[in-house]
Amino acid sequence: MSRANEIFGAMTLTGGVGLAAAIALLLVLPLVLPKHERRRVRLPAVFLGLYVGIVALRVFGNFEEEAQKTLHVTGVFFLLASLARSVFLVGLHSVVTRYLGGAEVPRIVRDLIQALLYVGVAMLTLRAAGVEPGSLLTTSALLTAVIGLSLQDTLGNLFAGLAIQAQRPFRVGDWIMFDDRDQNAGRVVEMSWRAVKIITVDQVEIIVPNSMLAKSPLKNFSSPTPVARRHVHVEAPYGRPPEQVIRELVEAAKSVPGVLVEPPPSVIINEFTERGVRYDLRFFIDDFVNRDNVAGLLRERIWYAFQRAEIELTVPQRVVRMFDYTEERLEHEAAARVDERDEALRQVDFLRALPDGARHRLAEGATSRLYAPAEVIIEEGAQGEELFIIQRGEVRVEVGRSRREVARLGRGQFFGEMSLMTGEQRKASVRAVTEAELLVISRQALRPVLEAEPTLAETISTVLAERAASLDSKVSVTGHDAPGLGASDPASRELLTRIKRFFSLGGD
Repeated sequence: MSRANEIFGAMTLTGGVGLAAAIALLLVLPLVLPKHERRRVRLPAVFLGLYVGIVALRVFGNFEEEAQKTLHVTGVFFLLASLARSVFLVGLHSVVTRYLGGAEVPRIVRDLIQALLYVGVAMLTLRAAGVEPGSLLTTSALLTAVIGLSLQDTLGNLFAGLAIQAQRPFRVGDWIMFDDRDQNAGRVVEMSWRAVKIITVDQVEIIVPNSMLAKSPLKNFSSPTPVARRHVHVEAPYGRPPEQVIRELVEAAKSVPGVLVEPPPSVIINEFTERGVRYDLRFFIDDFVNRDNVAGLLRERIWYAFQRAEIELTVPQRVVRMFDYTEERLEHEAAARVDERDEALRQVDFLRALPDGARHRLAEGATSRLYAPAEVIIEEGAQGEELFIIQRGEVRVEVGRSRREVARLGRGQFFGEMSLMTGEQRKASVRAVTEAELLVISRQALRPVLEAEPTLAETISTVLAERAASLDSKVSVTGHDAPGLGASDPASRELLTRIKRFFSLGGD
């Protein structure tokens, strides 16, 4: 036992105080660490077990003095390593994490602190071995210079990573772009002492060195808020008034899912080019990952809006076609289109009552419009003076703030007749289900027909009153013939009065 006492007496640092501190920290760690982090207790426990094993070897083994010294230095290292690791874990989870309000300490900071603690362990171990660390460093200046040059890039990444962590221009989960190429925009998934890992929209993993990020201009699309402005450029002919083009662009943007209402979309004239006026449509999104989908759908809606407004997109033309159009051929094609519209008007019960000549004139004044899938055609509560006849596609009728579907209409059916005849507000919203081509009859097109034959207003009012009486809801859709009410019915007379007043036909 005298030898054991001698050994323990020589181990002043690694004796009772160091061992007791190491054991106490190991007992505290399970109480401090979160449940999913408790596996980290294994490493300091292993270090402490190795230390105890070395002490046992020294006590019960028969080693030469040199071997005893080596075992002593090794034991000091393992005990200090156990203490350093335990102190790091306790300090990280009981002090730093709570001070940060539960926020996670960046990995690069954790690794650096742990590395500094292990450097301290190495220094103390060298001192225990009788080596002065300061003299060792001063006598190895050349070696230090060589190591410094060889680790120049690594150290550059390390210090750049520290600068990024201190400045915090982005965090894990943010969408960033570190150059002007869209394919390098992605979501940050990991930040380490050497590099930042980014996953792009194309699901490509990019490892960007910290030194490159520190030198590059960064765009953070998630900070200070996830709201980001995007741009779509459109060129329109010089012959179209900017006010009309801007109105169509803004309305198209408002109808696109994913485009924010606040801040609202806006348009400015970007420049005048040789093809036309270039407009910059600016809109805001809060889901950066879907930015391309939103922009693509917006361009689709712009195309449909321009088609309806008969605004030509001035794109470069590369194909030249020669057509031999005679005046007779153009007239024949125009007459065929009018005949097609006339046939569509026959599908509308209250227009079917018109004489052939009157209905043909009405067909000449009708226009065709094309709507994209999910695009709103009319809005509930809005003013309107147009009737829509479905030539192709399908639409749904919606009512209320919840957009409850009450009907679906297809080819040959129509909606909006009461707004056409009386100017009353729309009683429901109508949205395209598929791409829908609609024949539109406006008040301006119907007015000359009624002025030429005022008695037609009475016929139309009778048919509309019969139809209104057969509907179970407030939504006016195409139905079957209703029971006859007669021209003297009060509803028919009231409707006739409203039609005459709306079209200024005179009389009540």
